[in-house]
Amino acid sequence: MIVPILFSVIIHEVSHGWIALKQGDPTAKQLGRLTLNPIAHIDLIGTILVPGLLILTKSPFLLGWAKPVPINPLNFKNPRKGMLWVALAGPLSNITLAVISSVILRLFGHMLYGPYLNPLVTMLGYMIIFNVGLAIFNLIPIPPLDGGRVLVGILPQHLANNVARIEPYGFIILMLLIITGIINYITPIIRIICAILGVRI
Repeated sequence: MIVPILFSVIIHEVSHGWIALKQGDPTAKQLGRLTLNPIAHIDLIGTILVPGLLILTKSPFLLGWAKPVPINPLNFKNPRKGMLWVALAGPLSNITLAVISSVILRLFGHMLYGPYLNPLVTMLGYMIIFNVGLAIFNLIPIPPLDGGRVLVGILPQHLANNVARIEPYGFIILMLLIITGIINYITPIIRIICAILGVRI
């Protein structure tokens, strides 16, 4: 489980930084965050605390995130549009990883059984689950999650400003959703997508 979840959250954050670079912001690259080295991305809260809390509360899914990649929207030609694409990059990278893992599992899964290869099958299954979960979780429309930033990017300016004001309280809201179990309402969506991709949870 550790390898798939670390790889998933790292790809998520690197994708944010890579799209930011393409939009004109080199901040993540300059700070050495466009790397697959996990040490550069581990976040005390997202990589350790939240997954641990979900385990303790017996959540039906396990999620986490890496240290957010620094983005400076002032470097974008169009800051709102730039942040929209940067925000979408994370969830889209996770859906892509889930689909790739599903294709590999369907095409080669039958060849990977045996005392040494079974863990690869298990890891591919977790890659699907974690990446689907990470994508759906991050699309919850609460800033600073990606869904909140997508919402800010597509709403009219006056409504976007109101949503953006929530960001300082976003982590508290998120913790309340986890502790109260309200976050579990996204579970059916995760299960349906995972089932389509060939994994039942």
